[in-house]
Amino acid sequence: MSRDFTFNVFRQLLTALKEQQYTFQTFAQFLKNPAPKAIILRHDVDARKLNSLHTAKLEAEMGIFGTYNFRIVPQSFDEKVIREIYSLGHEIGYHYEDLAIANGDIAKAIQLFEHHLAKLRRVAPVETICMHGSPLSRHDNRKIWEKYDYRDYGIIGEPYFDVDFSKVLYLTDTGRRWDGKCVNVRDKVSDGTQRTLDIQIDSTFDIIQALQKNALTSQIMINVHPQRWDDGYYSWLSELFIQNAKNIIKKLIVKKSL
Repeated sequence: MSRDFTFNVFRQLLTALKEQQYTFQTFAQFLKNPAPKAIILRHDVDARKLNSLHTAKLEAEMGIFGTYNFRIVPQSFDEKVIREIYSLGHEIGYHYEDLAIANGDIAKAIQLFEHHLAKLRRVAPVETICMHGSPLSRHDNRKIWEKYDYRDYGIIGEPYFDVDFSKVLYLTDTGRRWDGKCVNVRDKVSDGTQRTLDIQIDSTFDIIQALQKNALTSQIMINVHPQRWDDGYYSWLSELFIQNAKNIIKKLIVKKSL
């Protein structure tokens, strides 16, 4: 069987989505004017930022555009990469983790949020945000909005607050797998509001087969972490080993939180 999580397989997934006549939308586009049959293509750039440039170019070549959420840390934030991805036609979002950085101090966290958002906006326009899961932190970055309102900062949406996931299917490659609930600390939707399927999705190939059988929903948010996708064998294998090690720790964190 072919290796999953290669750029070649990613292209196959995008091709299968196009063949089913889905409209690709950035997160901002979906919030403003949701297409009846839509793919919200979201990319959380946690690390290996050059991989995000690769997927952004691949998508643009196919006439596909999505949202790229950048963290403020060096392994993600890179002005040249961000500008180039924006110039290709993609949306730039802020992948915030300010409450974790502030170690739970909400007053400090909102100051960091303002500063980091302004820093990113000096590179490209930003209308949407998305929390970073910060699995090793005990602080959920979304908690900052229990006291403050991101709309006060010109932000029109945050996926975990502004998408009706009882209608929109959420597929994420968190944990380098599509069935990663057991290793997913925060990048997930509450069970009571999650749009579910009657079929099991374990791999990218399962998604492609489901598309060919017309077994998926009409509106889907697909969350991709570009660092997990690679054609080079050794870099692909390295990411596999690293993510498997992380998954052991994340699985323990998830079990502890139950």
